[in-house]
Amino acid sequence: MKITEALLAEHVVFHNIFDHIEHVLPKLKTLAEVVGWAELMENLLLAHGKAEEDLVFAPLNHYLEQLGQRDSFEHEHREIDDSLLRVKTAKRLPEAQQLLLRAVTASRKHFDREERIVFPLAEKVMKKETLVELGKVWMKQRDAE
Repeated sequence: MKITEALLAEHVVFHNIFDHIEHVLPKLKTLAEVVGWAELMENLLLAHGKAEEDLVFAPLNHYLEQLGQRDSFEHEHREIDDSLLRVKTAKRLPEAQQLLLRAVTASRKHFDREERIVFPLAEKVMKKETLVELGKVWMKQRDAE
């Protein structure tokens, strides 16, 4: 399996998680419940983001910079991280819900941009063998977690 296929499959799982968060979020009654969902999302995104950064973004940094996209992707990562962090310090339930929803929305947009820009770029500039090898590295990292 190529790394792009593996990460795209993870995106599908994340979209299902995002759908569920959007469904349950208005029904949550306590700040602790919202924080719990934010922490779950944060932990899942952390592992996914590290794999993307190490295995795809790092080798493509030069290309992304030439396309004027590198800073934009980094900004999106910070926006998602900031929203999730702020959920934990929110004092009121509506504020925490809004921040979590902002993180979900930003994540969806970010994934869409990765799927339209980064994954096709990786497919274009990397050899198929390299993509498959990176997929194997990704699998080993997943097994080690």
